[in-house]
Amino acid sequence: MTWIIWLILAAVLGVVELLTVTLTLGLIAVAAAVAAVVGALGVPVPLQIVAFVLAAGAGLGLVRPIAKRHLKQPPPLRTGTAALVGRSALVQQEVNGHHGRVRIGGEEWSARCYDETLVIPVGATVDVIQIEGATALVYPRE
Repeated sequence: MTWIIWLILAAVLGVVELLTVTLTLGLIAVAAAVAAVVGALGVPVPLQIVAFVLAAGAGLGLVRPIAKRHLKQPPPLRTGTAALVGRSALVQQEVNGHHGRVRIGGEEWSARCYDETLVIPVGATVDVIQIEGATALVYPRE
């Protein structure tokens, strides 16, 4: 009958984990579930407690550090044309909905205006919105 108490404890800890997102309470909830399974098999209470302590220790000592390491990984590095999106550029040749030239960093790119109704004059600063093939779609900075 003690397995029901372990199961209730696991459920309560699981709900609290969902509200706090600390990972600690979730691992302890798993340990309580392990103890519930052991209790349901008819193992005496002292051994249920040992199973709980071992499962909680394994979770907190082994799983949690690995999970925290994975959560703190840096965002993926943008490379290639994806790295150009969001950068600013200088208009070298008037840009409209069909053609134009801009300088992004040290490179000159063919360009089109993201809003085809606009015309952007030479010398204006624009933002790169998207790259389509070898053409930068740009929009004027406010």
